[in-house]
Amino acid sequence: MKTFALFVSGLALAVFASGCAHHEGAYEPKNTTKGNLEDVSQFVLFDEAAPRSVTSPGVQTSQTPDGRLKVSAKLRNRENRRIEVQVNCEFKDAQGFPVDSTPFRTVILDENATEAVSFEAINKNAVRYTIRVRQAR
Repeated sequence: MKTFALFVSGLALAVFASGCAHHEGAYEPKNTTKGNLEDVSQFVLFDEAAPRSVTSPGVQTSQTPDGRLKVSAKLRNRENRRIEVQVNCEFKDAQGFPVDSTPFRTVILDENATEAVSFEAINKNAVRYTIRVRQAR
């Protein structure tokens, strides 16, 4: 019985010691850009219910007279019921860094309706944008 207990404790020690890995050198950075929808797409749906409820048939960009970026997007309700969504726009510079963000605004979409929303950047450095949509809370 003592040999069995000694064997089990030795086995437990071996399992524990193998779990404590030794690492030398620098860690490799993880790919943080993989799966980042805001860098790839200009229209992002935040939650799971939004893709089956909302789509954007078109986005139009222009500039204000003083050179700021203006974005207008159509939001279409794909369901046969009235829904509420919240929409905002993240304005970015040429490298993709945020320079301006609008607050979320609530948009009520009737059954199969299409509504237009517009956003204007405050900063003249805004070149790119991402329109973000989520279900109203």
